[in-house]
Amino acid sequence: MNNILVAQSGGPTVAINSTLTGIIEAAQVSSKIDKIYGAVNGIQGIFEEKFIELEELVKNTDDTELLGYTPAAALGSCRFKLNDWRENDHQFKKITDVFRKYNITYFVLIGGNDSMDTVWKLSEYFAEKGIEDIKVIGAPKTIDNDLEETDHCPGFGSAAKYIATTFAELERDISVYDDPAVTIVEVMGRNAGWLTAASALSRLNGGTGPSLIYLCETAFDVEQFIEAVKEKLLVNNAILVAISEGIMDKKGVYISEMVQSDFQDNFGHKYIAGAGRVLENLVREKIGCKVRSIELNLMQRSAGHIASQVDLNEAKMTGRKAVQCLLEGVTGEFISIVRKCSEPYTIEYKSVPISKVANKEKKVPANFITASGMNITDEMLQYLKPLIQGEVNIKYENGIPKHLVLY
Repeated sequence: MNNILVAQSGGPTVAINSTLTGIIEAAQVSSKIDKIYGAVNGIQGIFEEKFIELEELVKNTDDTELLGYTPAAALGSCRFKLNDWRENDHQFKKITDVFRKYNITYFVLIGGNDSMDTVWKLSEYFAEKGIEDIKVIGAPKTIDNDLEETDHCPGFGSAAKYIATTFAELERDISVYDDPAVTIVEVMGRNAGWLTAASALSRLNGGTGPSLIYLCETAFDVEQFIEAVKEKLLVNNAILVAISEGIMDKKGVYISEMVQSDFQDNFGHKYIAGAGRVLENLVREKIGCKVRSIELNLMQRSAGHIASQVDLNEAKMTGRKAVQCLLEGVTGEFISIVRKCSEPYTIEYKSVPISKVANKEKKVPANFITASGMNITDEMLQYLKPLIQGEVNIKYENGIPKHLVLY
């Protein structure tokens, strides 16, 4: 038997299950694949053999469609870092044994930077040990849009659409009063400011959007920030400020570290939310006007009701491409989206070596940020706009969206 196993890991997105549906659909029509397994909670689920047979749970096109519109990781997720197999290969032997037990010939891991590290290590181990009967490939997923070797990442477009819509609605809300007020909105993005830049999309229909946009690619100066806010308040009584959660000063210290502990996750990443609260207190102290900070938090990655149809379509296609590559004998690679043109928007899919992707971060390029470091350029808007197009036809039941639960 030749079975395929799919796992999801890292932070959830609105589009990650669309990639899963693409894999399921492609596997179902292939005569080379017998069973389609899903690992519950990523790599941890493989160690624990927590597998579900997806064909028993996703039985028809209605189920597939519903799964594709269900936000977050339907298979569950984890943040599990594999050891270096050259120092200790116990974990890799265990994974190999489990794969052989369930006749897993093909493995797809849907995830972001840390997940691609897992794909890289597994593919290297299999190559070194001469294991040719197990193929492994990575499918992109991250709202942060920080994976190398791809124009953009599935999940980012929907998160960008949510952020743009939220900023447009916030602008309407704060404009109703005549008193000076500052609203600081903290957007996800540890080391890459793509999502924060998406706040500028709120200007597309004539709105002013955020008056100031600070990405983590530019060193943040507190004094300059206070002066910039004062200048903007002279023009407009109520202003919006968009900041990346990962903004740092010129010494590389996160602004949020003023209120955060040093706790880290399994990959050594600090928990950094809180920059908005720091700046809120500074504005209150230095300027004295009405001020509040808003942290968009998990809604950035789970707002399925306002997903981008382009994003979901592309996510599904990366899943199909992953299966196609595996069936062609490709292993140790990553599915990439290549932009051919922005107007009209055209793309193609290809695979690239996972070594070019794992443990690398794609930052916002300098030409997408204004010289002042407080806004984004027209080039960035042209890059972003195609990714948020199209509205999804969500299925509602009892007045709220209906989702498909797999376990």
